[in-house]
Amino acid sequence: MSERYLFRWQAIDDSGQLHQGYSFAASPLQITEELAAQHQIALKISRGRRYRSRRWRWQQKNAFFRQLATLLKAGLPLPGCLQLLADGHPEAGWQALLLNLHQRISAGEPFSQALREWPDIFPPLFPALVHIGELTGDLDECCLQLAIQQEQQQQLQHKVQKALRYPLFIIAVALLVSIGMLVFVLPEFVAIYRSFNAPLPGFTKAVIAFSQLLQQQSLLLAGIFTTLCLLWKTQRLKYPAWQRYEQRLLLRLPLVARLYRGSLLSQIFTTLSLTQRAGLTLLHSLQAIEKTLTPLLWREAIRQLQQHIAAGYPLHQALKSHPLFTPLCYQLIKVGEESGSLDTLLTRLAMWHKQQTHQLADTLAATLEPLMMIVIGGIVGTLVVAMYLPVFRLGDALG
Repeated sequence: MSERYLFRWQAIDDSGQLHQGYSFAASPLQITEELAAQHQIALKISRGRRYRSRRWRWQQKNAFFRQLATLLKAGLPLPGCLQLLADGHPEAGWQALLLNLHQRISAGEPFSQALREWPDIFPPLFPALVHIGELTGDLDECCLQLAIQQEQQQQLQHKVQKALRYPLFIIAVALLVSIGMLVFVLPEFVAIYRSFNAPLPGFTKAVIAFSQLLQQQSLLLAGIFTTLCLLWKTQRLKYPAWQRYEQRLLLRLPLVARLYRGSLLSQIFTTLSLTQRAGLTLLHSLQAIEKTLTPLLWREAIRQLQQHIAAGYPLHQALKSHPLFTPLCYQLIKVGEESGSLDTLLTRLAMWHKQQTHQLADTLAATLEPLMMIVIGGIVGTLVVAMYLPVFRLGDALG
């Protein structure tokens, strides 16, 4: 897909009336052609910034689908809903996007197909569920369920990330404080002790030697650290095997493994239950899930499930021996497939993993908080003891 930039334009129509607005295009020429098709002559076209996928926040997308569901329930037609939302949106980018969708739908294009033209904004799950709503006539309900599902998924991911980032942040602060004390504070104490010509304890000598090493080799250590970070980032982007290794390592770490696995299983089964209730086939549901997942190892696992389903085998057989899925997944899905209530048991499975992940995130935060205090206290206490231990011998040196 070609790059899209946000353009602000002013044009005049055949009757002499002035129009202005925002549109996405690859070049000003495209804006001129679009305005000419609407019998308007461009007067001024100003190119703005390029909109990347990260600029479209999930909160805005959820709010859009919630508002769209509310307006559809009120009886407004879809083009009128998009026009109303575009007029009332405070951001120029969303105004241009909603007007583009409005123009496509007014020209007879299905809403789901219009969403597929923006894959960097709307993942494949969005047009898939919207298409089901168009076929069944429940577009408002599909939009509402999609917004609820995305909101719950993002909240869970945010909680998991917060639980994992907290100990890393505490350790980083402790290391920075320790390095600052070793590089800036400890040398001042060393100068004082040398002025008294007093012998230093062995523990203090070891800490001072480490401080001198940091001062002398600081540039080299910083270069090595930066090189390792760049190498890690390059390797994980270029080589899929490196990504698989990282993701398998996360599945082996204590405490973190259950949290990581639970968040992804909750996302998979929540999406699967939503698509099954909407009416998608199991194979199409797995295809939509594959494109919404970020970890490569899990995308490959979903692809294997698709191949298994396409060969005519039930889903529970593929889950029975798969290392990424828990035995509970196999048991409940087997019962659901045999009893014909797969969508219900998928919903229960998604809720169970969601609740377990929330509990694990709370438990991890409560467990690591005192542990981090002990670690920080040990690091800072070691430095303080090393700095003040020679003070007790200064009396002998003065005597």
